[in-house]
Amino acid sequence: MNGTASHTHQDHGLWRNMFTNPHSKAFTRWVAIINFWIFISCMALALETVEPYATVHASWFYAIEIIAVSFFAVDYLSNLYFAPNRVKYFFSFWGLVDLISIVPTVLMVLNLTALQGAKVFRLMRVVRVLRVLKMAKMAVQSLSQSVVSSNPIVTNLRIYFIALFSVMMISSTLMYFVEGGLYSPEAMAHGQAQFDEHLKTNPLPADAPPEAAKFMPTDPISGNDIPPDKRFYSSIPAAMWWCIVTLTTTGYGDMFPLTFWGRVIGGCTMLMGLVLFGILMNIVGKTIMVVLFGEHLDEPAGGHPKASRDNVVQMLSDMKLVDAAQADKLRALGSEEFAQRIRQISG
Repeated sequence: MNGTASHTHQDHGLWRNMFTNPHSKAFTRWVAIINFWIFISCMALALETVEPYATVHASWFYAIEIIAVSFFAVDYLSNLYFAPNRVKYFFSFWGLVDLISIVPTVLMVLNLTALQGAKVFRLMRVVRVLRVLKMAKMAVQSLSQSVVSSNPIVTNLRIYFIALFSVMMISSTLMYFVEGGLYSPEAMAHGQAQFDEHLKTNPLPADAPPEAAKFMPTDPISGNDIPPDKRFYSSIPAAMWWCIVTLTTTGYGDMFPLTFWGRVIGGCTMLMGLVLFGILMNIVGKTIMVVLFGEHLDEPAGGHPKASRDNVVQMLSDMKLVDAAQADKLRALGSEEFAQRIRQISG
């Protein structure tokens, strides 16, 4: 009887650590699982917008979505259960991110009447991309342990690429929905049907070219036409190429938005590219200065030289560059000797 109670208590403790203790192995493994399914679900979401893959592999995409949402639901309900203040967590930013990661799929599976319209259904699919923010949440939760338990450059670059992937997914999906949605197959079919009805009461002149009877999508704000050769954002992967070019250069390259909201998204993506590039340079620059040259080891911003030195020594130990005895000797060296020794080890 006592053994059963003890086993149950251990299971509950393991489950609690999985969602509340960033220093536990269970937490780390669960984060890896969730991040894996976030990545897979985002890639599936992107490929769902590409024909003929969307039709041929529809069952696979559906299965991936159901499995991923099952993990997200367990994550959300467990975080809600173990939260110190459940009401506060439910209405918090990260709580809403966790909720958004599962609600669109649940509503689509229920096949509610309100979701039968093409625009609503399309919007619910696009909202699913916000689950990529769960990756950022996981990075924030694990940041406190990563400074001393792993290589700083690996940790910082991992967080950077999570941010890069998040920006790329969100910007590409928004561009596909906002601008590409104006000339999606559903939008073109609906627009052509309405235009045909209009032509029945207002026929074209006899000398009008055949192209005049075809529906032309336009920007609802500016009224600018979107000709066939300028309909770039026909899928999320196509928009990803535009996003990569926009994030890494100062121009659109061979793809550019024509609509008002498309240009707003393009401008925001450019600014995010500058921010991400600045962060990357800061991460790499500081890490190189510390690891290769031993710079600023004894005079960190916080005024705690020993803490900074200990972090560097711990990092070298984690990288298997020094053993325990060598680490103790490094801590006992003077400032100049320590910096010189670090350069020798790094070289």
